[in-house]
Amino acid sequence: METTEKRQRGRPRSFNGPAEAASVQSLDRALRILAIVADGSGLSLSEIAASSGLPASTAYRMLTTLENHGMVEFDGTDQLWSIGVETYRMGAAFLRRRKLVDRARIVMQELMEKTGETANLGVAEDDCVVFVSQVETHQAIRAFFRPGTRSSFHASGIGKAVLAHLEPERVATILRRAGLERFTENTLSDISALARDLVTIKLRGWSVDDEERHPGMRCVAAAIFNEFGEPIGGVSVSGPTVRVTPERLAEIGPLVRDAAAEVTRMIGGLPTPAGLGSEPSAWPR
Repeated sequence: METTEKRQRGRPRSFNGPAEAASVQSLDRALRILAIVADGSGLSLSEIAASSGLPASTAYRMLTTLENHGMVEFDGTDQLWSIGVETYRMGAAFLRRRKLVDRARIVMQELMEKTGETANLGVAEDDCVVFVSQVETHQAIRAFFRPGTRSSFHASGIGKAVLAHLEPERVATILRRAGLERFTENTLSDISALARDLVTIKLRGWSVDDEERHPGMRCVAAAIFNEFGEPIGGVSVSGPTVRVTPERLAEIGPLVRDAAAEVTRMIGGLPTPAGLGSEPSAWPR
């Protein structure tokens, strides 16, 4: 009877735990050098050796091996080393397998526990935000968005957090197509008022939906970014105004901003630094 050896699942049979888990020194050094090169924008051999703490001869051997595999590149004219295209290919493989909802779940759970309010995850579509996941608070009165629920960009915390990090021309195009429907007396249905709010949002890194979509409900949100630094959605905390009071916004806002930054990191995204946005007067009409 023909038999086949069972496929190994990740560790050899002889592996017995931490005592045998020490790193391979040469591999450890090579990965350290790769990280140094990746952080630079063209580094000399002496700079790489100094940063890694390795002799120049050792660093050079590591670099040439990495170069043979396309992991780094050498510019003979400037005598500088930079990251290679093969590292991008490997990074793209990670990006292909990322699962935003799965990776964000633990962050949302922690956010709910820290704030005591419902945490939401939404993604940006062409003309709206779609809520894809939620971790509900244990409070009797709480916000609830069924997965698949859609909300206008201008009248949701996540939507405004996304808009704040887009170019004004693109924002104007989106709003012309989607419109500025007025849902409550607090809805920012005037382009100038919305533009001023977006400047503030980009500066501090988080947005507030102050009863702009649903009366009696307040939401705090921050954007999630992809590998190109583009906003693709966001994380938010929502709850009744009696609990999510104006006084609590300064506490909740940074927590939401940090949670969104963590999700961005987990999916290999590139966060966009907070800063002043375009002045409302510069917006296309």
